[in-house]
Amino acid sequence: MTLIQAHLPVCQFAERHRLLVTAHPADLLDAVTLPGTIDDAWVKRLISWRELPGRFLSRFGSKNALGRRAAFGIGDFTLLGREDDLEIAFGLAGRFWRFDYGLVPLRGPEEFDAMSTAGVPKLVLNFTVEASADGRTWLCTETRVYCNDRSSYFRFLPYWCLIRPVSGLMRRRLLARIRNAAAKTAPSGHNALNKANPRPFTQC
Repeated sequence: MTLIQAHLPVCQFAERHRLLVTAHPADLLDAVTLPGTIDDAWVKRLISWRELPGRFLSRFGSKNALGRRAAFGIGDFTLLGREDDLEIAFGLAGRFWRFDYGLVPLRGPEEFDAMSTAGVPKLVLNFTVEASADGRTWLCTETRVYCNDRSSYFRFLPYWCLIRPVSGLMRRRLLARIRNAAAKTAPSGHNALNKANPRPFTQC
């Protein structure tokens, strides 16, 4: 069983993308957590636009957490674990449609699994590596979201429809950045760069 299946076996929303590269699986998963790999300036700009209304309103007394926190990023996720050189997974819980995402602080995989507050969706983002038939490696990412009641489902649904196209672009860029980071840090000759071959996956 994969980490994403173990921590979020049921979901109503999902997307999957993959990139075919010449790289060692360990180098790819190591690159996920390297400082700077996730810090895409283009993605940061999109997030700043998404947060702009909330930050503006917070200056005029609106009660949201954006006025007290940095921009949303990978640091807001909880590491759920790494399975050898096969998979690494991160978890997040919150009311994502809110200006400040309504995040619930989680201190580890146990708290993520136990979190069952009504109306608070849970999200798992993972990265996996798979051998291709030609000897290269598929670098894959999947995102799953589970809403635990009807209210949160129907609140999240329009938000998902709105962000899904942008989310796909962000994840494809992220896969390319992981590939590039792995190429830079791997031993000489261990990596070679290849073009993307994204394949969307839209259901659980």
